[in-house]
Amino acid sequence: MKPRRTPPDPQLYVRVLDNVDRPVIALDRDGRISLFNPAAQNCTGFSERQALDQRFEDLFAGQEGLLYLVRSGLREGRSISDHENILLRRPIGPALSVSVSVSPLLNEQGETDGAVILIRDLSRIRELEEAVRRADRLSMLGAMAAGLAHEIKNPLGGIRGAAQLLAHELGPQKQLTEYTDVMIREVERVNTIIEELMDLTRSRPMQMSEVNLGRILGDIVLFQKEAHNSGAIEFSLQLDPSIPPLLGDADLLARLFLNLIKNAAEAIDKRGRVEIISKVASEFHIHKPGERPVPMIRVEIRDSGKGIAAEELENIFTPFFTTKDRGSGLGLATCQKIVNQHHGLIKVESSVGVGSVFTVSLPFLR
Repeated sequence: MKPRRTPPDPQLYVRVLDNVDRPVIALDRDGRISLFNPAAQNCTGFSERQALDQRFEDLFAGQEGLLYLVRSGLREGRSISDHENILLRRPIGPALSVSVSVSPLLNEQGETDGAVILIRDLSRIRELEEAVRRADRLSMLGAMAAGLAHEIKNPLGGIRGAAQLLAHELGPQKQLTEYTDVMIREVERVNTIIEELMDLTRSRPMQMSEVNLGRILGDIVLFQKEAHNSGAIEFSLQLDPSIPPLLGDADLLARLFLNLIKNAAEAIDKRGRVEIISKVASEFHIHKPGERPVPMIRVEIRDSGKGIAAEELENIFTPFFTTKDRGSGLGLATCQKIVNQHHGLIKVESSVGVGSVFTVSLPFLR
């Protein structure tokens, strides 16, 4: 005789729903919210107190795509999903691209007694897709540009040599040698850009070691404060002291964050603020086959500068695209490459007249 199975403790279901990282919302047959787990609170921006016993249609008024799914699930008693087209608007923060599934909640007689809504935040997936697109574009443009760079360097060397020889022949005629000086200086500037471009396409071996990210950021901010010692720009460093050393190339990471922090300071016309914030992104992990999920370390560089126009955001990581008067357009492309080499992500959010936020997410590898 088989031992009688003990019925599960009802509190077990409550604990499970409280601890899953997927938003779960339950409605009764009248469309009122009867369950609103912590993940749903984080995702939607509404607290449990605000949501419970409220009509779903009232709480999410005006969000027709979402409401259509819920109405269909309640009215027709069938499962319905939309994995691409739902934009969840929240009381605080930007709207989220989400996947939504609605399933009927059945009673013991098999009758529809409400609905269960499962939500999945797609913003991270969109970030990954965008990172892959940028990496592919960078690789294609980099390979093409590397070929052009090799072709340009040879005649460039000839021009510089001829200008130096002409300057020598002119001797003390200072008025004429000013022209040769300009030629040599501009040739060297073009050569510097070509070297940066070739660095972008060359893949040197990574010098991996344990890197103290806080120390790197602290040193960069110290030097930037000195470079902007007029006091017009305020630098704020907010580091999470609990972040231990992570595995990476210290020189490349220093170059990455120097570029981003320097850009943030240069985006400010007169007076403003640059904030550098590090923290553990507990809601986002990277998975490798056969290994445990790895948390991400997030560094945000915020500035109160002029911001970047929406039509320019798509191209800012593209080689040679720049919004600066004398920029080479290779700085952010190099940042993208360094982040890719560390298996991380980089994204930007910006509003004209408000400022920009560059976010670098690096996997915590040791």
